[in-house]
This record gives sequence, structure tokens and C-alpha cells, in this order.
Amino acid sequence: MRRKPVVLSLIIVLLVAGGGWWWKSRAASQAARAEAASAPAGGASGAGGAQTVGVVLARQQDVPVVVEASGTVAALNQVDVRAQTTAIVRDVLVKDGQSVHKGQLLFRFDERADRANLDKARAQLAKDKASLADLQRQYERAKELLAQKFVAQSALDTALSSLEGGRSLVVADEAAVQSAEVALSYNEIRAPFAGRAGAVNVWPGSLAQTSATTPLVNIVQIDPVGITFNLPETELAPVLEAMRPGAGGTQATPPEVQVVLPGIDSGARRGKAEPIARGKLIFVDNLVDATTGTIKLKAEFENKQQKLWPGQYLRVRMTLRSIKDAVVIPQAAIILRGTDRQIYVVGPDKTAQLKTIRMRYTFGELAVVDGVEAGATVVLDGKQNLRPGVPVRAQPAAVDPAAAARQAAAAGPEGAGA
Repeated sequence: MRRKPVVLSLIIVLLVAGGGWWWKSRAASQAARAEAASAPAGGASGAGGAQTVGVVLARQQDVPVVVEASGTVAALNQVDVRAQTTAIVRDVLVKDGQSVHKGQLLFRFDERADRANLDKARAQLAKDKASLADLQRQYERAKELLAQKFVAQSALDTALSSLEGGRSLVVADEAAVQSAEVALSYNEIRAPFAGRAGAVNVWPGSLAQTSATTPLVNIVQIDPVGITFNLPETELAPVLEAMRPGAGGTQATPPEVQVVLPGIDSGARRGKAEPIARGKLIFVDNLVDATTGTIKLKAEFENKQQKLWPGQYLRVRMTLRSIKDAVVIPQAAIILRGTDRQIYVVGPDKTAQLKTIRMRYTFGELAVVDGVEAGATVVLDGKQNLRPGVPVRAQPAAVDPAAAARQAAAAGPEGAGA
């Protein structure tokens, strides 16, 4: 009987100890869960609850305003060489694809008939000149006889009329000689300008006709050469402004135009299009194409190395002007909210500040903006989780487009091709 109270007491003690242990274990588990829930937030914010962001510096530089378009190489001069007389081709002095200079003899025709006509015209001229000399003597004799009262005035008038008729005949003969000389000159065809010949379509012994639809040969000017391209009508005002004469009537410097064709110069350089030629704008059309809303332009290029070929399709870049002391930031840092453009900057108190900006011009991955000063610390990475006034911890952005552009410019063509 004495053992029952002892056993009951032991059971009560064990129950109390087990309840205490369960209570402590439950409290520790809740604390661990709370700590685990708060751990990600603390890791993202960093020390002191600040949010880590990647930043870049707003740079100040001169930015050229460039437009790009598709263009076609067009010869500034080209001609279809055709025969101006019907004759047998005697000599072909040009070959397919040959480079020719101005005045070079290309074709020679059978000229025997035309030379005979020229000799005949010259002989007729000599005959009529002899007759004119005789009429001149008769007129002088008539004047002497009239002075001595041996002939009437009508005899002198008749002699003068014959003399004037002889003079007119000589003038007609001289014109006939010139006409025969021109006809004879048609038997030789010379290059009207320096250029490159196309396919020759006649051979010695063939008959050249003035009515032939196929030309003897086509010649195009290769150097200099032109490129025609179209721009949207929205670019017309900047183009005209760039070509407008300066103050005091000084002649305007035409905008520079670059030809872009990857891989033609020294191979493709990491996919970057390198300019292979530089020229100047020489023509702006006098009207806008109403069907396409574009304006036609033409640029002129030196082409001594013949990298540009008439009919070739390529891209052109034209520098219209330069924005002086522009503030440049990456486009990825800009937040689009309707029509507003905003960025986050890190203020002096290490907090995020929201600024509204205005985009003036974009080029590549960068943009020229107003509303932020050069040297400002602009948030590039992590801006999606920011709110104005939130403490931030700044670190360099993982990818800085501006830094990449600076490195590419410093490396130049040699570095790009390395």
C-alpha cells in the first residue's frame, strides 16, 4: 500500500518534466522558423537593411547624330555608245570590261565613202572659189567702165549680183565641207569620259546601224561614284539645316556619308560593320515622295580602289550634327511609365532618388538625356525593387554599355579585329 503513492508521485513528476520539455521545444521551433523567414530579406538588403544595386556614372561627351539607310551605288555618268552612221566595223579597239580614259579610240568604221564625199566637197569649194575670184575681177572692171561712162549703171548692178551669188555659193560649199568632215568623224568613236566598258556587242566585219537597239558598248564612270538612298521625311529638316550656308554666307560643309558593308574591307570584325568609304552629300531632291513619305538623296565617293560597284546594294551612315557636352546614360537604366521616362539615382545620403528625364537621342545601347547631371550615380541593376527614399548600397553594374563602348573606341579597328 505504501508503494502506490510513490509510483503516483513519480508519474506526476515525469508528466511535468515532459510538458516543460515540449513547451521549450515548441518555442525554439517557432523562433527558428521566424529567423529563417527573415533571413532572405536580410541577405538581400545587406548591412543595415540597405538594398544592393548596380550603378553606372552619367557621362558627358560630344555625341554625333547619325542616321542610317539602305542605298544603291549609281554611276555619276554612264552612256550607251551607239553608231551615228551605217557602216562596216573595221576595228574594235576596246575589250569587255576594259578601263578606258577620256578620248580613247574605241571603234573605227569603214570610211572610204565618207572620205570620198569630203574630197568631192573640197573640190567643189575650190572650183567655186575660182569662179568667185573671176566675178570679183568683173565687178572691179565694171566699176572702172562706169566711171569712164562706157557702161550703164545696170551693167554694174548685174556684176555685183553675180559676185554676191558667187560668195553665197562659196559659203554653201564651206558648209558642205564641214558636213562631210562631221560625217567622216562618225567613223571613229571615242570614249566621252573615263570609266569602265561593259560587254562589247560588235566585231570587225559586222554592220553597225544607227537604228540598232543594242548599243556597241556601255561605259560607266567608276571613280568618283554616287550612292542614292532615301530617308524619312522627318529627317528632312536636319539634313537641310546641315547643308544651309553658315553666317556671313560662308559655304556649308556637306554632311559626311559613310558606306557600311561588313567584311568587304578586312573581313568581318566580330560582326561589326566597318565603314569602307567616306564621301559627302551632294544632292537633296526637290520634293518628298508622297507615296512613301521619303526624300531622295545622293552622296559622292572617291572609288580609286573600286570597292563600290554600280548597282550594288549597301548601307550608309550620315552624320548630321554633333550634340556638344551631352549627358549619356545606358538605355537599360531608363524606366518607361506611359509617356514618362524616369531613372533612379543614388543621392548623397545613399538613398534612391527618382528623377524624370527627357530622351533627346539614342544610339546603340546608350541615350542622350536631359534632367540629370554628368557624374550622377545612375541605378542600372536592381531598379525594379526600388522605391524613392530606400537606402541602397551601390556597386558597379555587372554590364556597363558605356564602358563597353569606351573600350571599343579605345581599341580602334586593330583592337576590334584582334
